[in-house]
Amino acid sequence: MTAAGDLHTPLAIVGIGCRLPGGADSPDSLWRLLCSETDATSVVPETRWNAARYHDPNPSKVGKIVTRRGGFLSEVDQFDPQFFGISPREAHSLDPQQRLLLQATWEALEDGGIPADGLAGTDVGVFIGGFTLDYQLLQNQGKSSRYRFKSHSATGMMMTMLANRISHAFDFRGPSMTIDTACSGSLVAVHLAAQSIWNGECDLALAGGVNLMLGPNTAIAESRSGFLSPEGRSKAFDDAADGYARGEGGAIVVIKPLQRALDDGDEIYAQILGTAVSQDGH
Repeated sequence: MTAAGDLHTPLAIVGIGCRLPGGADSPDSLWRLLCSETDATSVVPETRWNAARYHDPNPSKVGKIVTRRGGFLSEVDQFDPQFFGISPREAHSLDPQQRLLLQATWEALEDGGIPADGLAGTDVGVFIGGFTLDYQLLQNQGKSSRYRFKSHSATGMMMTMLANRISHAFDFRGPSMTIDTACSGSLVAVHLAAQSIWNGECDLALAGGVNLMLGPNTAIAESRSGFLSPEGRSKAFDDAADGYARGEGGAIVVIKPLQRALDDGDEIYAQILGTAVSQDGH
């Protein structure tokens, strides 16, 4: 384990698992999407909500969304629960965000050439950025919603389980936490993962984030607050910027000390030399 207090030991990212809009389901396909300058946004799929029904360009309209667009995955309902030791009954109550993270974790470890079974029972840390819980909102809708809860509903829809589902499924014993700092959650997760390794709490960490847009309620709230671009596209640092575009997906990176990665013969994507977190107050 890295000695506590040795805060300047370089870290290495040795594995990546991702499911992102535009068909980016691997580090290579994500890189190709970026290099080709592909627009990965689209009109809201009918499987989520009716874009025409909920759209209105007037942000003051009650129950409406100023945009029809966002960054969506093609499938969020495909999952093999028994592969992860989850029964079909429990899987029915499982937030698709948890499912997506399990898949991305397996693929990140596979990408790094790390057998998941070999990590069971060890101090692997898990740090996940999360922000919205659309699956929970869908289950809580309607007067009869309280009668629909089952034995696995609580663990299936709670924010804490975004990280702890991974730790439980893979039998990881290190720190495990979900971080909600809104849009910065995944980067703060990387910060905390690095700090955990530097503090000697774990010698390998998984960091990442997830977001799925399963229903219109969150978009309606953000639209009323003036967050969303009517065009459904983010234009950062541009005079034409008029809000941001919502997107979804999940991604995990595998982090370990650089020297250990070199000793293990890992392929290294990047190094982490230092991290920091701040807030801008007013």
